[in-house]
Amino acid sequence: MPEDRSESRLEELLDELVEDELRVATPPVLYYGNVEEFVSDRLVHLFSRAPESGLVWCPEWYRHAEALMRLDSIWRAWEHLRHDPATGISNWLLHHADPHMGVLMDPVAGPFAQCTNGVHGVTPPPLPHEPAPPGLFTDARGEWWASGTPLGLSDD
Repeated sequence: MPEDRSESRLEELLDELVEDELRVATPPVLYYGNVEEFVSDRLVHLFSRAPESGLVWCPEWYRHAEALMRLDSIWRAWEHLRHDPATGISNWLLHHADPHMGVLMDPVAGPFAQCTNGVHGVTPPPLPHEPAPPGLFTDARGEWWASGTPLGLSDD
């Protein structure tokens, strides 16, 4: 009889192990389908500010390349960190949302600096850029991670 009990317990443990492996192997489902859903449903409510604050926001944020990139990064970090019940959202605020939103809403240097009274302003031109001389840079795709030194740093 004790053998039957131990076999039964072993089967339970194996079932639990399989369930754990399946849970880990299943990628988490996104809460929001895209950055626009995230911004309109969550972000604009979390970071609402009085007009007197001096901070600026553009209701057409998606027309600013920098804002689109930063907000997409904020959304993706939130999607990942929301699964950490202990410090995930605190980490998201401290290391992702607060720094990016500070840059975005900066009334002098942020991408919305030309947007006033909730109206999209003129998007500044790109930074000046001159192409580098041919051969100065090599194409690192496919080799940077495989090298074991992704930044090209040596241990010497």
